[in-house]
Amino acid sequence: MVGAQRGLVHRAQLEELGLGRGAYEHRLRTGAFHHVLPSVVAVVEPLLEPWAAETAALLYAGDDAVLSHESAAVIWGLAAHPSFVVITMIGRHARAQPDLRVHEVKTLDIRDVHLHHGLPVTSPARTLIDCATRPDIDRLLNEARAQKLVTDTAIRQAIARCPGRKGTGPLRRLLEAEHATGYTRSEAERRLKRLLKAANLELPVFNRPLLGYTPDAFWARQRVTVEVDGYRFHGHRQAFERDHVRDAHFASAGYLVLRFTWRQLTEKPYEVVATIAATLARRDAEAG
Repeated sequence: MVGAQRGLVHRAQLEELGLGRGAYEHRLRTGAFHHVLPSVVAVVEPLLEPWAAETAALLYAGDDAVLSHESAAVIWGLAAHPSFVVITMIGRHARAQPDLRVHEVKTLDIRDVHLHHGLPVTSPARTLIDCATRPDIDRLLNEARAQKLVTDTAIRQAIARCPGRKGTGPLRRLLEAEHATGYTRSEAERRLKRLLKAANLELPVFNRPLLGYTPDAFWARQRVTVEVDGYRFHGHRQAFERDHVRDAHFASAGYLVLRFTWRQLTEKPYEVVATIAATLARRDAEAG
């Protein structure tokens, strides 16, 4: 029975087992069942099993529903768990509920649906398309590449299967930008220095050894480092793991690591500066 391993069940499934309306409502009143979503109950409270909320959403939606968008990004290990669940309905409608967001599509190619953790979920490539308007799409893309969940070819094929989707344009432009970025470490330093000077911010130390590494820039007093990632380099597993070890090393010494992509630095410079300024001000305030 779908959902049974996570302590969840749909009312229709109980009816098939012979549990009538009266017995169902009695169990709700006495606490044997716990209401989760319309017609979906749990036999334990709270829901403790992994992916229980996602399973409940799929039970509620019924056939032709898949986890998508932020929920799919979580399932694939690309993002932190949000406070809501997102599903996509294929050729059907389901009403949104508190903490449940519903998208609808007329069709969804079978190549864009996978089973992961026993749950139907959009493929990594389709998930990136659905999340392409998020401000952190650069990070999601690099994460998916580093975990070898996608290839650029697979992404382009997924884009071709849904040319009208909102996220196809931003994701296509992101892929195209990577092939002619002009990224070098020295150019990143020059651009960052110009931005900080224009904003009248304290200049950091650039490309000097710190705690056994050489960050792109750092502010020793506020204990903040900045790294600007180039796409191709950062999209490999070895670089991905090395970055995490390095960031953990700085964090253990009390440093906060800010990471930006080359695209953010060149296309969204004011957002980069605003983030740095807010971080430095917060660290100064915390230091008292």
